[in-house]
Amino acid sequence: MNVRHLTALAAFLVFGSMACDPSKPELDKTKAELTTITAERDNLKTQLEQANAKVTALTAQNAELQAKATAAAAPAAPAAEEKAPAKKAAAKGGKAKPLTTEQKKEIDTHPQTRSGAGHF
Repeated sequence: MNVRHLTALAAFLVFGSMACDPSKPELDKTKAELTTITAERDNLKTQLEQANAKVTALTAQNAELQAKATAAAAPAAPAAEEKAPAKKAAAKGGKAKPLTTEQKKEIDTHPQTRSGAGHF
């Protein structure tokens, strides 16, 4: 290698090192931002894990309460079923009374009053 090459190499290294110096503060700033954002991300992950644990616990509690409610409602249902057939049997036994001649005449003369518009 001759002197000219060595001089060019030395000049390149000197100017190259000077070009990196202005980016050093920017690099330090970026590293600080990275540290801050990483800490924030870790904090959010922790909050998410806590929220998921709470959701799991509440879901289990909800299932437990629904099971208790279903168990409490189960004994009341057979008692209601026992009463219902008795009412139906009583309703089947009774028949509608036949219309009197007076009622038949009224229906013939005024059919619009019994057209089913709420007259039951």
